[in-house]
Amino acid sequence: MNTFTNRIIRAAKLDAHLYEEVEADKGTMRQAMAVVVLSSLAAGIGSISNLGIAGVLLGTVGALGGWYVWAYLAYFIGTKFLPEPQTEADLGQLLRTTGFSSSPGLIRILGLIPGLGTLVFTVASIWMLVAMVIAVRQALDYTATWRAVVVCAIGWIIQTLILVLLFSLLGGPPAL
Repeated sequence: MNTFTNRIIRAAKLDAHLYEEVEADKGTMRQAMAVVVLSSLAAGIGSISNLGIAGVLLGTVGALGGWYVWAYLAYFIGTKFLPEPQTEADLGQLLRTTGFSSSPGLIRILGLIPGLGTLVFTVASIWMLVAMVIAVRQALDYTATWRAVVVCAIGWIIQTLILVLLFSLLGGPPAL
């Protein structure tokens, strides 16, 4: 199994050591971006019956933008408002770790199976959120998981508001 596939699997397994590994390795930025793209393509394909082909393209672009926004929010909130004494991070570290936290989203391709779409997307969303908490905890060197949960919750609320606003301006619903 190649390193990239192994990292995706470890990220989906919520392996904290994987998140430390990609946090420290600046060379994994393209892999993190690839995970986000693959996860969003899986979401687009999994929701093709609801959104059509345009949903795949819109979902991919939206996921890349959303990834950057959420990583930036996590960085800003985590380093400016909720840092621990040992917190030291840069945006690249958050981009790499949160990119890999999109790994569980690959299961959204199973949304193609009639009747499973809502269940698959719900499970994927929860799984990705848990992975995001681990990614943020590791990137920000937190000892307390609750702090990472708060950072992710605040970031998720702000990102959701931004996405709702964008989609309302574009006239289309977000891919769930």
